[in-house]
Amino acid sequence: MSSFTKRYLPLLALTALLLGVLCVFLLGPSPAPAPAPEERPPEPPALSMLATRPDWAELEIYQETISRDEFERLLTTVFTTGQAWQTCMAIDDAGVDIQMGNSPDEGIFRLRFASSGQVEKAPRHWRSTAELPSAREGKPLEGLRIAIDPGHIGGAWAKMEERWFVVGEGTPVCEGDMTLQVANLLKPRLETLGATVSLVREKAEPGTTARPEALRTLAQDSGTPEDSPAALQRLAERLFYRTAEIRARADLVNQKLKPDLVLCLHFNAEAWGDPNNPTLIDRTHLHLLLNGAYNDEEVRLADQRFALLKKLLQRTHEEEVIVGSTVADSFAKASGLPPYVYPAESPNVRGVPDQPYLWVRNLLANRLYDCPVIFMEPYVMNSTIDYPRIQAGDYEGTREIGGNMQISILREYADALAEGLIRHYS
Repeated sequence: MSSFTKRYLPLLALTALLLGVLCVFLLGPSPAPAPAPEERPPEPPALSMLATRPDWAELEIYQETISRDEFERLLTTVFTTGQAWQTCMAIDDAGVDIQMGNSPDEGIFRLRFASSGQVEKAPRHWRSTAELPSAREGKPLEGLRIAIDPGHIGGAWAKMEERWFVVGEGTPVCEGDMTLQVANLLKPRLETLGATVSLVREKAEPGTTARPEALRTLAQDSGTPEDSPAALQRLAERLFYRTAEIRARADLVNQKLKPDLVLCLHFNAEAWGDPNNPTLIDRTHLHLLLNGAYNDEEVRLADQRFALLKKLLQRTHEEEVIVGSTVADSFAKASGLPPYVYPAESPNVRGVPDQPYLWVRNLLANRLYDCPVIFMEPYVMNSTIDYPRIQAGDYEGTREIGGNMQISILREYADALAEGLIRHYS
């Protein structure tokens, strides 16, 4: 062996070894491909608090029940206040494509318009004024199914609801208790007139089984800026007495009672500040609310967009206007209350032409109740005009209050509302 070979043999061996390893690496089996990214389910549609995903198939029964002109008129002049509907609805001469979720990728519902003169009747469980059977003399409301919804809960829940205040040593003013008193006065009066009447709430207790404690996690996960313990507690309470409670009442109305008309009874108020030392104001007024005026944020929510379309397609607005107009006129005549006027810049309200007492707003109750809804807002609880009458409570006949002989404000409410219904349905 030459000296050269001896000298470089270790180096040659190492080189050969490295070349062998390299060949194995290059010629060996290819590495397994990287796993494909896991397919994520589509993002759920944006929904209102405690809402469930709508079943868009429910709108199939409204195919070809409305013309394009009528659909666009109601959509743009009654049911919306902005332009956001254009981001989730595409209208053409034959129909409208409606996003069922947050984007077109999550599905499109196609609603076909009726051809000119070929409009089918929209199916629904409630009957309009024109569809009611003829009533016997003295029974103008015969055949009419009415659900009375006494607003709020009252009783031990009134302070939590923020519908309670007390002036000095006076009797506390509790809206939920007052609306129930009016309902109990109104129900037998309407039954005597022939109506079938149900109370959505019969006592000062909630209809929902949910409670604030169970809703606290939802409040924490809601993404609202209310992150202090006190703020989260208030949000959980609102979810209980407002959202969960009204949704429970809607289930009762829609699944069991199925009325032709819902009367939501409320007393209005203006900001009173400290409920133990409230501010009283020197004005009072009356207005009635009909469903509509969905703002851009509400239209973007799948459940509210669905509810808007269902209300529009059922033509609830037309019935609410004709019933509400007569009720408002009768109530104004009996009570002497002037109309409430919303500020011109209000983004979530529309007026009703030629009717100063009627306004259109998207409230949870008049959105969820699956029939025409007349939402009453008479009087002002913290008014120097109405407060003394509220303190007097219920009584028969008249009493001198504020220098005038007046009937009980509770009976005036019930009588004026009943008279409006008599005038309308007679």
